[in-house]
Amino acid sequence: MEIPISRVRAIPKEEVPLELQGIYSKFSDGYSSFRNQIAVLAHIPSALNHIPSLLIELREKQNTPYRFIELAIVTVSKLNECKYCIGHHKPLLTVEGISPSVIDDILNYKNYPELTEIDKLVIEYSIEVTNNPQKVKDKLFNELKKYFNESQIVELTLRICLCSFFNKFNDVFQIESEI
Repeated sequence: MEIPISRVRAIPKEEVPLELQGIYSKFSDGYSSFRNQIAVLAHIPSALNHIPSLLIELREKQNTPYRFIELAIVTVSKLNECKYCIGHHKPLLTVEGISPSVIDDILNYKNYPELTEIDKLVIEYSIEVTNNPQKVKDKLFNELKKYFNESQIVELTLRICLCSFFNKFNDVFQIESEI
């Protein structure tokens, strides 16, 4: 008997079109262990084709330092209370040098000297983009420009918004964590 991993059937790699099996494998086993998430996303072949490919390409290009991408992802996931994403990204942020206790309390970022000025700026920006996108202040945006070029700011914002999408997607479908 198949154990359900979400509210919908998990699509195994063998059932997706042959031309998408590589991206399925790369995302579920190479990018990180997002096997259950990709098995749900596979219900929509065009989503399976484009969304994981985008994330993999962004990681490979290394346009924005990975530490800041992971800070943003964990911050957004904490705001949205997405246990799936927190569970997957906390270890990745730990590798970037942030202690587990700070990660657990990341929304109180101002209290931790372990976080750099740039770390705190990324966290603050992530909170604003997630909670108040229409009210992101010019001052905050101009602070970002001191440390990031425009391409990096666009990527950071894209990853923040995509994270909110994944948080909601995972929670609606009740995707179980693989870790």
